[in-house]
Amino acid sequence: QVQLVESGGGLAQAGDSLRLSCAASGRTFSTYGVGWFRQAPGKERESVAVISRINGYTYYADSVKGRFTISRDNAKNTVYLQMNSLKPEDTAVYYCAETNERLGALGAWGQGTQVTVSS
Repeated sequence: QVQLVESGGGLAQAGDSLRLSCAASGRTFSTYGVGWFRQAPGKERESVAVISRINGYTYYADSVKGRFTISRDNAKNTVYLQMNSLKPEDTAVYYCAETNERLGALGAWGQGTQVTVSS
């Protein structure tokens, strides 16, 4: 079973950038894709971005289009989320997970990484 470890979160001011990393151990990514999800206090977890392992297809939530970029490094078995022009509403715990073809998350959630953006 793959274990995913998120890192790279922290405190940022509006307009700043952060890069999150999702490192896999135990095996290489093997499902349709890998995605980043986030959960803000009092809100449901939502999908932020997904990248397909098959053809590199990417999906972005409307709220992050043009600001966030998901990428992968197959050699390092790692997926990244570059977050630019951060906004206070991006404040959340960010999780990564393998996904199926419908971009739904698979497996158990990890610890996540906290991103806090101040105005």
